[in-house]
Amino acid sequence: MTASRGEARPPAGGLARHIPVLLEEAVAALGVHEGGVYCDGTFGAGGYARAIVDRGGRVIAIDRDPAAIAGGQALAASAGGRLALVEGRFGELDAIARKQGFSTLDGVVLDVGVSSMQLDEARRGFSFRHDAPLDMRMGRGGRSAADLLADEAEEALADILYYFGEERAARRIARAIVTERQAAPLVSTRQLASLIERVAPARPGEPIHPATRSFQALRIAVNDELGELARGLVAAEAILKPGGRLAVVTFHSLEDRIVKQFFARRSGRGEAAGRRLPGEKPAPAPTFSTQGRQPIAPGEAERSANPRARSAKLRFATRTGAPARGADDALMALTEASSRRTRRS
Repeated sequence: MTASRGEARPPAGGLARHIPVLLEEAVAALGVHEGGVYCDGTFGAGGYARAIVDRGGRVIAIDRDPAAIAGGQALAASAGGRLALVEGRFGELDAIARKQGFSTLDGVVLDVGVSSMQLDEARRGFSFRHDAPLDMRMGRGGRSAADLLADEAEEALADILYYFGEERAARRIARAIVTERQAAPLVSTRQLASLIERVAPARPGEPIHPATRSFQALRIAVNDELGELARGLVAAEAILKPGGRLAVVTFHSLEDRIVKQFFARRSGRGEAAGRRLPGEKPAPAPTFSTQGRQPIAPGEAERSANPRARSAKLRFATRTGAPARGADDALMALTEASSRRTRRS
């Protein structure tokens, strides 16, 4: 499994600019039309929002990173009042849209994961390419990665590394972290990366750094990225009007599994088939319908031009008129490391 968005190395002489992946495909999936109102739940550098505005739509753009909101002010100023920037979480996009004065939306687009700008800003602590404080928070407040490493029990750390990072050496690394922190706290990216290199060195021919999966896992845990994705899907279901579109671009299997299962269950494809027992409640009406062959992957030209596009997948669906279902236990179970406990190396 590859890390989420933005793992390409920066070009010589500067930071990598965040390039929106599957931009044309995602905007086409939204069916953007003049005067429609859309939510870009992961504003980043504004690629999707700009494309929607250029096609005549209005956009509520959300990002939990205050730096992204500050960086988008020039785009908002040039949009003629058709772009509103909101610092917040896309798991609350329905409430944010209502606060902006919209009871329904024509479309929602989510580009899930960490952005190139966040990875390349050393002080954020997302990447082991720079020595920096172990932070990894996308927004303001909450526990940092250093806090998580200091607080969590060995078994919980192993769960995080194994499930969120698919790290085969999860137990070994978790054990080393607990031993190391008894002598001194783990507070820097280089400190953690060196520990992982020592206890779980790369196998011959392995193309990625041995700390890659662990850093991804910690970032996902610190920001509750999978939980936020599940809440975002539910929030989109709640605010989209009948005929409204939801488009989601994911970058690794954990994210894609949540989106795939959400659309399957909400379109009726994931419901139990066959005759029901007397007195058994009928299956709820589908809240989404899906169209065409999915997922959509980037073409060869995009993959060559933008390495971070290699693992991207786009899934999309159209809202029906059925009542929103809200969150359910099966969906939220996909977001929790402890619910996936299994044997690890």
